[in-house]
Formats: sequence, structure tokens, C-alpha cells
Amino acid sequence: MTRKEWTLEELVVGVRGADRRALARAISLVEDGDPLAYPLVRELYAETGNAAVIGVTGPPGVGKSSLIAALVSHVRDQGRTVGVVSVDPSSPFSRGAFLGDRIRLSDHFLDPDVYIRSMGTRGHLGGLAEATLQ
Repeated sequence: MTRKEWTLEELVVGVRGADRRALARAISLVEDGDPLAYPLVRELYAETGNAAVIGVTGPPGVGKSSLIAALVSHVRDQGRTVGVVSVDPSSPFSRGAFLGDRIRLSDHFLDPDVYIRSMGTRGHLGGLAEATLQ
């Protein structure tokens, strides 16, 4: 199976229309530093750059996932959409994310207005992936 090649226009329309595949691809392009990432961000930023960004960090077992699940529920109760970008340590071999504890977010997996995505740090220190703020 081959991966779909997206055009800039298809990605912009897809992200604006909340198409999960387009959103996943757009995030991957930014994360990978693809040449299409800059024009994509430039095109979408005026409409999407006003989102509230909340960072949650801490050692294992302190309740980060529980806090995030409660925040997602609170925001959804207000009728708003939510995107969760969870930054996980990366595999030293594939540079992909080790999937952390997502079970506490399982109540939101089927909610079409909640988007959950893991992103690897790719060796970047400080608890964030280099592409997180992009």
C-alpha cells in the first residue's frame, strides 16, 4: 500500500475541514521538516494560531494523563474541540514515539471533536519535541 501524496491545497482544505488523515499528515510534515510544512503553516496559522496551548510535564506516575483527561472533558463540556499532542520519549532506533499511558484518554478516543496524537522527542531534550510549537 502506498502513502497518499497530498498537495498543499488538499492539506489546507482537509485541516480546515477537520479531516483526521489530513491533520495527521500535516503534523507529520511539520515534524519531519518537509519543504511543504512552511507554506502549510503559513496558510493555516491565521485561522489556527489562536488556540490555547497548555503544557503538562512531570515525572512518571504523578497524574499527567489523568489531568489531561479531565481538561479534555472540561473543554468538551463547553462544546469546544480539543487537540492533544502528547510528546513521548523517542526510540533510539526509529526516532518514533514510545506510546505512553493513553488509557486515561480512552473516553475520548471515539469523540470526533477530540484529536489525540503522539509525537516523539527525536532526541530533543527538555520534554518537548523540536516541532511541538510549530
